[in-house]
Amino acid sequence: FVSLGDKYDVSGNDLLLWWEGDGVTDLALLHLESFGNPRAFSRTARRVTRRMPVLTVDAGRTEAGRRAAASRTAAAAPRTMTRQALFTQAGITATRTIGELLETAALLHSQAAPDGHRVVIVTNAGGAGVLAADACAEAGLSLPQLPTDLMDDLLAALPTGASAAGPVDATAAVTEAQLRNAVDRLMLSGAIDSVLVVLVPTAVAAATGDDLVRALTGAPGRRSRTVAAVLLGQALPVRLLPCAEGGFVPAFADPQAAARALAHAARRAQWLARPPGTVPDLAGTETGRARAVADTWLAGHLEGGWLDPRTCAELLACYKIPQLPWAWAETEDEAAMAAERLRGPDGRVVMKAAWPGLLHKSEQHAIHLDLQGDAQVRAAFRDFATRFAGLLTGVVVQPLAGRGTELVAGVVQDEVFGPLVLFGLGGTATELLADHAARLAPLTDLDVHDLITAPRCAPLLFGHGGSGPVDLEGLEQLLHRLSRMACDLPQLAEADLNPVLARPGGTTALDARIRLLPRTAHDPYLRRLR
Repeated sequence: FVSLGDKYDVSGNDLLLWWEGDGVTDLALLHLESFGNPRAFSRTARRVTRRMPVLTVDAGRTEAGRRAAASRTAAAAPRTMTRQALFTQAGITATRTIGELLETAALLHSQAAPDGHRVVIVTNAGGAGVLAADACAEAGLSLPQLPTDLMDDLLAALPTGASAAGPVDATAAVTEAQLRNAVDRLMLSGAIDSVLVVLVPTAVAAATGDDLVRALTGAPGRRSRTVAAVLLGQALPVRLLPCAEGGFVPAFADPQAAARALAHAARRAQWLARPPGTVPDLAGTETGRARAVADTWLAGHLEGGWLDPRTCAELLACYKIPQLPWAWAETEDEAAMAAERLRGPDGRVVMKAAWPGLLHKSEQHAIHLDLQGDAQVRAAFRDFATRFAGLLTGVVVQPLAGRGTELVAGVVQDEVFGPLVLFGLGGTATELLADHAARLAPLTDLDVHDLITAPRCAPLLFGHGGSGPVDLEGLEQLLHRLSRMACDLPQLAEADLNPVLARPGGTTALDARIRLLPRTAHDPYLRRLR
């Protein structure tokens, strides 16, 4: 056990490196309120978690918790989404409480991680089996229907009145030998990944002298599948039951704790089964030009700020991020000529007002859609000039985009962890629905896959409703290029592409905002003590 205090001379990264090479440690538990060098922590953790489980308490999830952590360590606690992205990408098992941390550690210490999320519940009390089934489903585990031949074998091994549909109800009359036989049969099945045995004290077992717990600890062959027990009425939250031939079976006091631990173990096995992923090479990126654009703009805006539409578009063009054609206009006549040039097949255009600091055009009613003909374009410009007198610096004219799925892709430069890429449902409802996922840059191919599949709106991208899948390759490229831009430019504080229109024929950013700040890249080897 190590308490680091203010971490003046020994850090969490130092301990991870020590444990990685000491030849003794096979499980690491962490409670970190702050990260002195989070990028080094991420690199180290990704490597260490391939060799042993690394568990942590995800502390500071609320605003009150973040204030407490910051006051304790004199360091700003990272955003919840950023921290979760770090844990997910590094393969760290993040629990919500100290109790959950110890319960999960007990399972990972005593059992091999299950190959998947399929769990079968065996119980001597039907009601306890229902509680365990609810707990497993809520934890994200699956309870598959057992094959018919396996159910027949189980019913032959169990007392009359037993049930093998859903949780295996062995009834209160089950003996130690019968329970051992049933669990052995399940251990040999390829239809499940783990077995959860839920036991309650019964008068029948007390009268016969049967020790049902011994059915789990006294028989050979217990390692073919992950096994855990729930002993209702047990005083300790979790304990390790020694097995006759070595090893342990974890026993939990309630089904929720066991289900959470099994779910964490299954996710770890799933993470280990994946390759590390690679950051792809991107054709056509112009890093030098992008840095020159950023430096030139900051030279005229010493305190930084939001880019004007033309500089924003130029920066996106350096990374070949697709944008809808557009034109800048500062007069009514220029707007009319731009509209004539950009009209699509249906003849309709969109006009957006622009001035420094304008962020939410819809909320400010600073956008006109579906403009047809010269008269409507001119009227829209005059409306902006009247309502935003003294603010308006010009307008952006674009052809009206076709139908598609509106998404948001953005990046924020977290001062602790570096650039965080966000993706999810876009449009005017993006903040209301908050259907987003996030990963730390640089993004690997697997990170991008996770970003696209994690939001609840993901089925829309893969053809839900018969509309056909959107341009997934183009969407992946957009996220990779956004990640590359954020990594190349430490001055990039925020970038927001919203909406990004995804269709079967292509992926295009319809609107973009970028904010730059005058800062330099963080030294990845610098330890921050305060």
